[in-house]
Amino acid sequence: MAWPRSPQDGRVSVRRTIDLPEAHRLPDKLRTNLRLVFVGTAASTRSAELGHYYAHPGNRFWRAIHEAGITPRRYQPSEFAALIELGIGFTDLSKSGAGMDHQIAAETIDVAGFRAKMETYRPRTIAFTSKKAASLFYGRPSTAIALGRQVRDASLPEIFVLPSPSGAASGHWTIEPWRELSEWINAPSASHPQTSS
Repeated sequence: MAWPRSPQDGRVSVRRTIDLPEAHRLPDKLRTNLRLVFVGTAASTRSAELGHYYAHPGNRFWRAIHEAGITPRRYQPSEFAALIELGIGFTDLSKSGAGMDHQIAAETIDVAGFRAKMETYRPRTIAFTSKKAASLFYGRPSTAIALGRQVRDASLPEIFVLPSPSGAASGHWTIEPWRELSEWINAPSASHPQTSS
């Protein structure tokens, strides 16, 4: 097998993308009218291997949703499916790639498919679990996206952008946007404007 070479210096250029067989993809956990859907860029390698969202031991996701007040206790990654009973679902923009965000092949990102899922299932709130996922959705650079609740688009559910819980993103971590999300989803529904059908 010939490796692609950089025309400038002849060095081998390797882009590590992990595309797993269908059986190893992390399945969506969605149903209609959820109060919240967490959206990542793609499954981590560990999550894809285990079949559980946010499964890497260094990932802060499960601790953050408990500490922020989104869940009544600290769940384990293997319990992700149980959160559907709390009105919480899961999906990713790439359902066939796995790895760190920079390892995900652009052609595996399916924003149109994600939008179609949200139109079908109509959750009240979407929370992107990284600025990278949000930037792919919005088609803007990550630097142009603020954390927290986003400006309302009447055609979409409420959208929040959260700092990545990945251990690799430790330098950008703050729990505050997660708390803001918790306050929003736990507020009496009468205080939330109705979305049009």
